[in-house]
Amino acid sequence: MRVLVTGATGFIGSSVVRVLIEAGCQVRALVRAGADTRAIEGLPVEHCAGDVRDPESVRAAVHGCRHVYHVAALYTYWTRHPADIYATNVDGTRNVLAAAEAEGIERFVHTSSVATLGLHADGTPADEETPATLADMVSDYKRSKYLAEQVAREFAARGLPVVIVNPSTPVGVRDIKPTPTGSIVLDFLNGRMPAYVDTSLNIVDVEDVAVGHWLAAQKGEVGRRYILGNRNMTMKEILEALARITGQPAPRVRLPLWIAMAFAHWDTTLAHILPSHTPRATPDTVRLAHKHMVFNPSRAVRELGLPQSDPCEALRKAVDWFRESGLTRS
Repeated sequence: MRVLVTGATGFIGSSVVRVLIEAGCQVRALVRAGADTRAIEGLPVEHCAGDVRDPESVRAAVHGCRHVYHVAALYTYWTRHPADIYATNVDGTRNVLAAAEAEGIERFVHTSSVATLGLHADGTPADEETPATLADMVSDYKRSKYLAEQVAREFAARGLPVVIVNPSTPVGVRDIKPTPTGSIVLDFLNGRMPAYVDTSLNIVDVEDVAVGHWLAAQKGEVGRRYILGNRNMTMKEILEALARITGQPAPRVRLPLWIAMAFAHWDTTLAHILPSHTPRATPDTVRLAHKHMVFNPSRAVRELGLPQSDPCEALRKAVDWFRESGLTRS
């Protein structure tokens, strides 16, 4: 069976590709010109040049495929051109869905995010039915993912067999860019984290997330959402786990919100002045960091059979990969 994966060269996408190959699929990857393809180098993958923002190249990539895994997204909380986020994440999603509909695809797995879900005011874990509105979305990235998911739901409502997966906070191997989550691990390894913020994340092995995509295609209910997650951990717990793995000390100072926000405004202003500077924090990321992003993945575990590998082992794999890739100081 031939399948298309968008975003195949990325962190989640490259793991999805491996799961599909293991399952016996013929994998075609939509690859942008100039994309870093190291994550899928040497794999038996058909490269199809194109971009989700280009409908013609998307149609060519979808042609002849039975399933589509739409993983591609611009995952960033900082850009000088916010319109680029919406062009990729919203318009690009619409282009891939439209091409799949025209081709008569048998199954479409749309990679959304827990960023599109609401949170409970009492701090209990949210699930797929926790309500959220566009007004609740902090940052262009979250707004774009929310809007993209709405587009996917619209196509599902009119008959396209779309299943939506909402990864939480994946960690593990091949985080080449790295993602904002991988940057936490990398900053810890490189001694660039003197303090931490009071937040919580739902940590999951990226390889479990990839298996969750395959399971969603096989068992998922059309139009239904599935949180691909595992364990809720405070930032303090994450850093303590990294300390046990590495032998490096965990930061003990918890950063007050006002200090973090002041630094974010300063760092963002500097980025607007210096074209070469990328801010390590923005006001949006600080606001997000002070929300406890805790989720309940039991639907995916129950209905799909989502694996629940030890998140601390996933952190260990991330540490080993960053070290082996020469991205750390030691």
